[in-house]
Amino acid sequence: MIDRAAISAARTQLASRPDFLRTTPLLRLSGRSLGVDCAEVWLKLEHLQVGGSFKARGMLYRLLANPVPESGVIIASGGNAGIAVAAAARALGVRCEVFVPEVSPEAKRARLRALGADVVVTGAAYSEAFEACVARQKTTGALQAHAYDQPEVVAGAGTLAAEIEEQGGRLPDTVLVSVGGGGLIGGVAAWVESRAHVVALEPERAPTLHAARAAGAPVDVEVGGIAADSLGARRIGAIGWEVSQRHVHASLLLPDEAIRLAQQWLWKELKLAVEPAAALGLAALQTGAYKPQPQETVAMILCGANFDPASLA
Repeated sequence: MIDRAAISAARTQLASRPDFLRTTPLLRLSGRSLGVDCAEVWLKLEHLQVGGSFKARGMLYRLLANPVPESGVIIASGGNAGIAVAAAARALGVRCEVFVPEVSPEAKRARLRALGADVVVTGAAYSEAFEACVARQKTTGALQAHAYDQPEVVAGAGTLAAEIEEQGGRLPDTVLVSVGGGGLIGGVAAWVESRAHVVALEPERAPTLHAARAAGAPVDVEVGGIAADSLGARRIGAIGWEVSQRHVHASLLLPDEAIRLAQQWLWKELKLAVEPAAALGLAALQTGAYKPQPQETVAMILCGANFDPASLA
């Protein structure tokens, strides 16, 4: 069970490594400054976190909470979770092996290597890289880290929501959360509970949670499109699914073009260079997929920045 107590415990243990994790800024803007008819929009700048994404929280917690054998830690990742594990492993002085799918961008692979990780590129999608990673773990005995479906990983992600509440002095009325495998939304929703609305956002071409909600249970989906490198899980994780059934109020799909335009807007207007997965919140507001009330405060999480910035040109 991932709940506020579990997330508070994660915050306590993560506080033991203040040299690693960052308290990322919360940018509070008027809705009008973003062209949105609402009171305020809060931007949690988690793309400034160690490793360039929110994943550093859960991955460090996974390593701190478990004994790490001499063979180190192993993970399959579209890129961000692998980078987070590699950064945490380097900080703790342990070995790291990362399996990435062919869809992962070269910028993320280069970052992994720079952090000292052994990188294995295999499989057309994350699910295939994960299968190869599991087979490898059985031979090495390394500590397995999962990109989104382990208690420590989800609780670590939830510390982000606790930080938003602390920085804002309260929770916003609504939190817009990008969804891949469900680690982030599981952590955020578990912290927020029923005290605010949590809205799940996914690309139309990677509808993992949306399809599960329609089917009444997790199902496999085909994934692709602009954010597949970080939102490319084919099935929602068990933990994220369980939490979302209790605390996620809506699930929305967004077209790739709207995501790209929102990503470009964040750079042109606010000079925030983020990957496509981080732009879904703004895309939902700009397209009207999510329509806030005039008095509403909406938060969105800029969850990552591991991409080739030349693509913004």
